Amino acid sequence: MSKSDKITARILSGNSDGNIDFNALRNLLIKFGFNERIKGSHHIFTKDRVEEIINIQSIGSKAKAYQVKQVRNLILKYKLGASDE
Repeated sequence: MSKSDKITARILSGNSDGNIDFNALRNLLIKFGFNERIKGSHHIFTKDRVEEIINIQSIGSKAKAYQVKQVRNLILKYKLGASDE
């Protein structure tokens, strides 16, 4: 199981939203094909055919829990990371 598969599984489980590494979440979104724009502490992600804009920030080295939940909802809604993507 790759590192991105492990972080995806942790996000989808919903058991540790407050304990997801910020850089791991950021790298996962980039791997899913999102474009990143940085404005101050805000990392803003957009992707073609995804209507939502994701904005993530860190608390120390961790991502904010409610933003992890938003990413989880996007993964499920758009089936990100599926083999046919």
